[in-house]
Amino acid sequence: QVHLAESGGGLVQPGGSLNLSCAASGIIFSIDDMGWYRQAPGKQRELVATMTSGGFTNYEDSVKGRFTISRDSAKNTVYLQMNSLKPEDPAVYLCKVGARQVAWNAIRDYWGRGTQVTVSS
Repeated sequence: QVHLAESGGGLVQPGGSLNLSCAASGIIFSIDDMGWYRQAPGKQRELVATMTSGGFTNYEDSVKGRFTISRDSAKNTVYLQMNSLKPEDPAVYLCKVGARQVAWNAIRDYWGRGTQVTVSS
């Protein structure tokens, strides 16, 4: 099994910053895409940012220029630097990793439990 441990959420004032991290552990042969999603109460889960193993990134339009995704492949960790946080950003932020546990297996998606981000003055 692959386990994802997220950290870095919390309460921040509008305009503030947070840095989320998500570390994958367990039996891992390789990791493909890593990414962050968010889900606010009463809303559907939405993509925030993803990064491929080759370093290509994709961002949701409302976070472009404010959020930056990065990854440390040696540590199987993905980060989300969030700057200029807005009142519409609060949600549970969840990490998703596409990983292979053995070489001949297909890539499977694994989800973390999420970390709460609150923006309030």
